[in-house]
Amino acid sequence: MSAGKSEEFDHIVVGAGSAGCVIARRLVDAGRRVALVEAGGPDYNPAIHKPNRSWELWNSPEDWAFWTEPQQHSLKTSLFWPRGKVLGGSSSLNGMIYIRGAKSDFDAWAYNGAPGWSYRDVLPYFKKSEDYEDGPSEYHGTGGPLPVTHIKEPNPATLAMIEAAAETGVPRNDDPNADDILGVGLSHMTVRDGRRMSTWTAFIEPVVDSPLLTVVTSAQVKTLVFDGTGRAAGIRLSRPGLVYAHRTDPADSVPRPVLPEWTATELRCSADVIVCAGVIGSPQLLLLSGIGPADDLKPLGIEVRADLAGVGGNLHDHALATLLYESARKIPEGKANNLEAHFFAKSDPGMTAPDLQPLMSHFPMPVEGYPQLEYGDGYAIVAGIIRPLSRGRLWLRSADPAEHPVIDPHYLEEKADVRALLASLKLSREVGQASALSEFRAREIAPGPDVRTDEELIEYGMRNLITYHHQAGTCKMGIDNRAVVSPADLTVYGVPGLRVADASVMPAVTSGNTNAPSIMIGERCAEFLTA
Repeated sequence: MSAGKSEEFDHIVVGAGSAGCVIARRLVDAGRRVALVEAGGPDYNPAIHKPNRSWELWNSPEDWAFWTEPQQHSLKTSLFWPRGKVLGGSSSLNGMIYIRGAKSDFDAWAYNGAPGWSYRDVLPYFKKSEDYEDGPSEYHGTGGPLPVTHIKEPNPATLAMIEAAAETGVPRNDDPNADDILGVGLSHMTVRDGRRMSTWTAFIEPVVDSPLLTVVTSAQVKTLVFDGTGRAAGIRLSRPGLVYAHRTDPADSVPRPVLPEWTATELRCSADVIVCAGVIGSPQLLLLSGIGPADDLKPLGIEVRADLAGVGGNLHDHALATLLYESARKIPEGKANNLEAHFFAKSDPGMTAPDLQPLMSHFPMPVEGYPQLEYGDGYAIVAGIIRPLSRGRLWLRSADPAEHPVIDPHYLEEKADVRALLASLKLSREVGQASALSEFRAREIAPGPDVRTDEELIEYGMRNLITYHHQAGTCKMGIDNRAVVSPADLTVYGVPGLRVADASVMPAVTSGNTNAPSIMIGERCAEFLTA
């Protein structure tokens, strides 16, 4: 392919992340010609592949490094949102935790306008991807591309935190991906033999030499291309990208250079374009292509192709606040990731499913304005809420695809979210004070003993709010007038030939980490395309 010329494919997948790699792999398996286009580069950074180095990737060349607008309801200025800009997308940056979510998450999707997405409907697609190391069961699959494994050598501080949670009454749960997520235990991981298994590594590396697959890197999509009937027919790149050439040995940390071959600036396909650019990139590309709220697009000089009010709306996320402890003894370096365990709990026992997911980290996560502990000198329990009611939106600053959109998730706008965060902070603090942690606990650094009342604790949480990086909802599927894609097949309303498949289509974020359900969404979309 040479610059300036067009190349024909059956399908174009925009974004080589959690869903995009799944879809590209399944299309290649079905004999389709596929272009998989990624704005970032190859996954050559060694920190990607070493599970306990994942936080080194924030603000790296592999990170989009987004920032939110100042959050008016949380006393917080802006929140940092790392998102993967690399083959594998955010599955190359995340904490490698494999959590599907509560059964009721998916049943609620189906009840509220996404029929066909109940737990019973989606379970086979979770199992299809999975290669679960304990073998197949009612809830788990084997033989799929994605390894799901256990932590073999957990950190002793992690084990003490698990004991502390159990001491406070949290039930033990060794498999939150089975019947119920409630309880405490070690995380399931997308790791094999000490190496991160991103969706790129798991799904695409085994078929990267297929003549049916063309992988284009370092190429941000500028806009979608349409034919004379209004059907999505391709993409236009901001500049030519590079055709990817794999490493000689995937386990080798020394990269093999990409081929000195440039792609065309415009790629065409005879079937569908599938946008898998994530909760920020997918609505941004739709808006740049004239798909979204007309009143927002017209002032930017963007021709309106489909007036869809919901594009960029329904933005929400899981929020966290860290409790930091100084350790009374040296904590060894972890051999898995830095978030080896978590627990699911309810802020109200009458709830159908948990709305809290505190994390347990043997790593002393920093809290702004408090002493920063060295690795080994502290640990953290991170209070989290996973059923937020607050909703925000994103929109374009300009028609320039290189300019980050305006991101305003409206954290803690709903009082129910504030109450849930307070409940999570209080429960996490109770765990932190349990006798099972007496061997490790020297003192609570943040918020510290001076923060005593509920009012003081929630103010601490608001001022030190961080994100779990589980943004969702900006191209939601549904049947109401704010829906963007059809739950029947993930096609964009009013735009034939165009589908969206990633966390942006979730009507409501799942209870827990979003990588696994994003992979499931990719599996479902692939079946829609190949059925």
